[in-house]
Amino acid sequence: MTLADLAAPPPALGPECNGMLLTPAEYDAVEDWEPDYRYELVNGVLIVAPPPGFGERSPNDYLGHLLYRYQEQHPSGSCLNGTAPEQEIRCGENRRRADRAIWVGHGAAFDPDSDVPSIAIEFVSESSRDRRRDYVDKRAEYAAAGVQEYWVIDRFTRELTVFRGDDVQVIGAEVSYESPLLPGFALTLAELLKSSLPR
Repeated sequence: MTLADLAAPPPALGPECNGMLLTPAEYDAVEDWEPDYRYELVNGVLIVAPPPGFGERSPNDYLGHLLYRYQEQHPSGSCLNGTAPEQEIRCGENRRRADRAIWVGHGAAFDPDSDVPSIAIEFVSESSRDRRRDYVDKRAEYAAAGVQEYWVIDRFTRELTVFRGDDVQVIGAEVSYESPLLPGFALTLAELLKSSLPR
């Protein structure tokens, strides 16, 4: 084995690769990912995390349902090009994974692989490290990438925080939020979080 072999990134990535140093080009070239994990490249370091738990997945799935219902049934719904969970967003040299991305107003040429989402959404995790990542780090990175609105949904404080440029709006669970990017779409956090309760 040569030094070049040791320096080359592995052909497949999995949890054992957590902490590995990679360039954005090396990360982007990987074609084989061990499923059931989340991958991000942050400051040249590969971050491998377990998938979101039920408390994050369930309201995220329900939000996707609400958005598609809006797209199909509301007179202004055609402004919504699409939405996807677990969407990679290129933030300069970093590769972040948003819990949900929403594309608005891209027209017929919409391409989710190359178009920056209009709205990025994170469902906050409980650890202080993850909270800092969601409220501080990703806010700056998403804004620099061209994301127009960033929603942080916090099921622990039962608040929705919306970042739009320098503007910050904190919305309580019982208050509806209407984004100017999605005319007529009203999101009430209390309704969304009900979906994460066991039935």
